[in-house]
Amino acid sequence: MQEVRGAPSGAFDFYVLSLSWSPGYCETTGTTQGRKQCAEGNNLGFVLHGLWPQSERGYPSFCEPSGRFVPRAVIEDMRGLFPDDNLARYEWRKHGTCSGENPRAYFRAVQRARDFIKIPEALTRPQSDTKVMPIEIERAFVEANPGLHLDMMSVSCPRRILQEIRICLNRDLRGFHQCPQVDREGCRAEEITIPAIR
Repeated sequence: MQEVRGAPSGAFDFYVLSLSWSPGYCETTGTTQGRKQCAEGNNLGFVLHGLWPQSERGYPSFCEPSGRFVPRAVIEDMRGLFPDDNLARYEWRKHGTCSGENPRAYFRAVQRARDFIKIPEALTRPQSDTKVMPIEIERAFVEANPGLHLDMMSVSCPRRILQEIRICLNRDLRGFHQCPQVDREGCRAEEITIPAIR
């Protein structure tokens, strides 16, 4: 998917909400990158990776004009939304600046998007590593979220391990959005592992 750096802020078609599966993220990227998210015994499952403005083809990043600074009060207000504050700051710089919103409004939108999505019960706290087809994960999200369809999301699975799910939402965050490009770039493995929460 083509990245358009320095695009005008607010020039996008829909959002992608990315939810990382912490055990898979930590296994595929290494614990040094995840830090707090990958700390031993934190018992994290799905956590917010980000809310990304997206175009039908490609996506904008590090948009202009760049309001790169996030006020401390905003970070404190949204504490707990992301696994750590550094990820929140980075997500603002790379993606939030493209939303056409100020930091406070963007993080409120992130919270609304996260609250809009229901995690399927079977994926909240698996006690052991499980092997599934990626389509089974998508079907579980469809069943838990009325209005969501298979062509409105994708599963990411480097090394055949569940790393995240990406769900496409309308700009107003009140419904889902078809996103064939996001769907096409999803996991194509026949079977993947969902590592258990540790």
